[in-house]
Amino acid sequence: MKTVFEKSVEGKRGVELPKPAADESIGVEGLVPKEFLREKPAELPELSEIEVVRHYTGLSRRNYGVDNGFYPLGSCTMKYNPKVNEEMAKLPGFAQLHPLQPEITTQGALKLMFELEKMLCEICGFERFSLQPPAGACGEFTGIRIVRAYHESRGEGAKRRKILIPDSSHGTNPASVTQCGFIAEEIKSNAEGMIDLSVLKEKMSEEVAGIMITNPNTLGLFEKDIVKICEIVHEKGGLVYMDGANMNALLGICRPGELGFDVMHLNLHKSFSTPHGGGGPGCGPVGVKKHLVEFLPTPMVEEKNGVHHLNHNLPKSIGKVKSFYGNFGMMVRAYTYIRALGAKGMRRAGETAVLNANYLKEKLKHEYNLPHDRICMHEFVLNDEKLPNGVTTSDVAKMLLDMGYHAPTIYFPLIVHGAIMIEPTETESRETLDEFVEAMLQIKRDAQEKPDFVKSAPHNLPVKKLDAVRAAKEPVLRWRKQA
Repeated sequence: MKTVFEKSVEGKRGVELPKPAADESIGVEGLVPKEFLREKPAELPELSEIEVVRHYTGLSRRNYGVDNGFYPLGSCTMKYNPKVNEEMAKLPGFAQLHPLQPEITTQGALKLMFELEKMLCEICGFERFSLQPPAGACGEFTGIRIVRAYHESRGEGAKRRKILIPDSSHGTNPASVTQCGFIAEEIKSNAEGMIDLSVLKEKMSEEVAGIMITNPNTLGLFEKDIVKICEIVHEKGGLVYMDGANMNALLGICRPGELGFDVMHLNLHKSFSTPHGGGGPGCGPVGVKKHLVEFLPTPMVEEKNGVHHLNHNLPKSIGKVKSFYGNFGMMVRAYTYIRALGAKGMRRAGETAVLNANYLKEKLKHEYNLPHDRICMHEFVLNDEKLPNGVTTSDVAKMLLDMGYHAPTIYFPLIVHGAIMIEPTETESRETLDEFVEAMLQIKRDAQEKPDFVKSAPHNLPVKKLDAVRAAKEPVLRWRKQA
């Protein structure tokens, strides 16, 4: 498909701009200082209105999103977002707020933030939440900064330099730890895909500031020894951080604060249905137990006699991590989602996400290799070991694109060679799941009978199979006029 620049024909016009109100005899040069004027006209595409409409309509039809098809990578990118969330975020009283308005004129927004924080505390079992971090990765950074502030307040900042991280963690975890000045130390998983308690005991010392655990982990498995893990870390004075990216599986079922975690972050797009396409804007709230509240980012929303205000008087706070109070529109969407589902609905969402994942796992495990054959949580991980004729995980993903599906997460987690991570989420019907199973089984049959067809996929998309290495190292991200 040609770009709008390649379709341009000199002299074509879509609209006629109104004549300027100023005296035309003055000219642009008389109205704009010379240093701000272009030396030559901008190279803008020249087309009629209908050509522009058809171009962008054509592009939109080639876009794939959760509104027009099944996403087997589920909440990891974005689960289905109820449309009522968008309607609430568009209400003028929310959408037209300015962050510098006097507090007395923003009581509705402050009350929503206050109540959303209380809801997240109730769901996760924590004392307070900060809604300020604008994404999950920033939530991690904020949480680890709080861990550091806690140890420094006890005079142990210089001694506790390490954070332990299981090898089944998200890749952002060691990055956040390093940015906060700690040393990330890896813990190998055992044969069951769990944290090895004997290894943890060996590594745990008074040099360790804490441990950062994703639960359920990236294999889709619940850390069954999590209470014991927390005890081991606490006995040596460390803190336990929960990467809450996979909270979708625990909604209404399990509260991390009661398991022993001291601090955690959430990704509102993963568990509370806020958009996250294109990298944001997001929201990564951080929750803490009582002994860490004083270190949360400032300001915090407080309430007194029915009036809400922003409390900036937090002397031990780690400071701000985002301008103003975070991405408020995401808070409106998450608030709407939680209020719409209620306590029973939240639990049902978590249960159905787990049920759907286990349904797919049982349907596919006899045709694709399942390295860890246990009841999974909201996701599970296959790999390509059983595929014949050298067909790989990448080939499977390309074939799924050809068959009208978004590809699942592939080659992650890194501890499973050729990983295919599948997460259906709670909103998919049994019919949709069965259709996806049949697509996966057809790929397996094609791999057996006509492997070259599978290896050369995709066949039906605008872009054929790319040189993946060249695409990564020499990306073409914008149109440039041919010399």
